Amino acid sequence: MKTLATFLVLFLSLSLGAFAADCPKDQPKTEAALINLENTWADALSRKDADAVACLLADEFEDADVDGSLKTRAETLAHIPQRKPGINRLSEMRAHVEGDFGFTRGLAELVDASGKVIARVRFTDVWTYRDGRWQALAGHESLLSQASR
Repeated sequence: MKTLATFLVLFLSLSLGAFAADCPKDQPKTEAALINLENTWADALSRKDADAVACLLADEFEDADVDGSLKTRAETLAHIPQRKPGINRLSEMRAHVEGDFGFTRGLAELVDASGKVIARVRFTDVWTYRDGRWQALAGHESLLSQASR
């Protein structure tokens, strides 16, 4: 049993290390880089690509969802394959960088296959520059009301 546990720990360590090695490195510390990462995130959600999103989220990432619930990194990633089909379209993007810290704000619209906007969400993401890349620490989404649509 002890051998199995040791093997599992070693396997997980190697797997996580290999996964982290695949994430982009040497990203610029610019507002444009953060906006590009938001677009990468939106595209990955549209494709239900949890691996691509995992590269963007710090281990301690936490998200305040539109319903007020808090989700950890693991919960956020686990939900991606169950997302409703649709394209995430971003607009009104703003970013700010201060040293190793940055944030982004924008408007995300979820558009179904017929082109109908099914949800509009105002979001803010907080980023840190660590290990040569930007990693999201926290996110917050607010669902816009019908009147705002």
